[in-house]
Amino acid sequence: MPRVYVEVYGCSANQADAEIASGLLIEAGHLLVGSEEEADVSVVLTCVVKTPTEIKIARRLRELVVAGRKVVIAGCMPKALRSLVEEIAPNASMVGPDDLVMMSEAVEKTCKGRRVIFLDGSSPDRTLLPRERHSGVIHIAPIASGCLGNCSYCIVKMARGRLHSFPTEGIVEDARRAVQSGCKEIWVTAEDTAAYDSNGVRLPELVERINGIDGRFMIRIGMMTPNTALPIIDSLVDSFKLEKVFRFLHVPVQSGNDEVLSLMRRKYTIKEFKEVIEVGRAAIPNLSISTDLICGFPSETEAQFKDSLSLVEWLKPDSVNISRFWPRPGTEAAGLEGQIHGRTTKDRSRRLNELWRRVQMGVNKRWIGWEGEVLLDEEGHSGAKVGRNASYKAVVIRTEAQLGDSIKVRVNKVGRGFLFGEEISKTSV
Repeated sequence: MPRVYVEVYGCSANQADAEIASGLLIEAGHLLVGSEEEADVSVVLTCVVKTPTEIKIARRLRELVVAGRKVVIAGCMPKALRSLVEEIAPNASMVGPDDLVMMSEAVEKTCKGRRVIFLDGSSPDRTLLPRERHSGVIHIAPIASGCLGNCSYCIVKMARGRLHSFPTEGIVEDARRAVQSGCKEIWVTAEDTAAYDSNGVRLPELVERINGIDGRFMIRIGMMTPNTALPIIDSLVDSFKLEKVFRFLHVPVQSGNDEVLSLMRRKYTIKEFKEVIEVGRAAIPNLSISTDLICGFPSETEAQFKDSLSLVEWLKPDSVNISRFWPRPGTEAAGLEGQIHGRTTKDRSRRLNELWRRVQMGVNKRWIGWEGEVLLDEEGHSGAKVGRNASYKAVVIRTEAQLGDSIKVRVNKVGRGFLFGEEISKTSV
């Protein structure tokens, strides 16, 4: 059987797909190796959401081609940017996001020098598939593929398509098995988790069922859009009050101006976004908020950009993903009038980042002196470890405890991205 090297780029859904692809390959008898030099075939799960990411991956694929490697290109790029993949790697096999279960066949035929293309499948149920996890602590649980949106700037919909929610029973059973195998965090993941609907079961009920699994673990609810969150906001708030759910809400706003949101074809207003936040904060103490913003969308004026600055001042989020607008091939936004020069988008990104850094320090300083439990889920730098408290705040600690352990800490200083703490006691395993 071929020796296979798997590398992955992009979001948590893509990370889960890489784990599933690895699990399917192992089940079929393939040997996973730690480098391309050891491999007969390299599998690259690609991402296309931003131009810089596309450039990075394109460079990587060219390296593999020049080195004479046999390659299976998977993830979003083959389906969304097939012509680019054909240009870069004309002999590479391709496996789209909806054809994940064909990975073993694609690897076997590629190893024998046959090129195969699997891009026309329908979204597979990703529950209860074999899994080789990158982390022994975290189980990434895809609950759906695709979304209900039609954002004018988004290329991902060309790869992932319309919303397809996976069966509730399979998601819960997958999570149960993960907890039994030692996982301590369940990441409920989708392009829009609040859009989840499987035979009438919506996100709050799904989370409640996962929360009911025996064992000591925590649930992180992933990204959701304001327009899908608002209709279920009351039951959603109840979900965040559950014992095993991180008090962490990720709601991308993308712009602080309604006119820009309309051009983006986002299906909500700033007022509706604020309502989601206000309801959540009123009901849940220490609720952490994460959002996303795009700088320099076509025709965005200086005044409209300042609305985004004002929104950050009002929101005081715990984290912000700030992106410069990049026209993605085949999207409506790429053809809009008023494309903004790169120097302007770069300057706006700089200004927004400077504001965000100031705001974040103020938000984090509120945690100085806090004492409580954190779940260790990541290796840090220079021997430190990173844990998450109930609000999903990252706390850096020097400790002999292992990943997956829960320890009690005291926060004594803060940085822009982290809190820094000292261990008081180990509370559980």
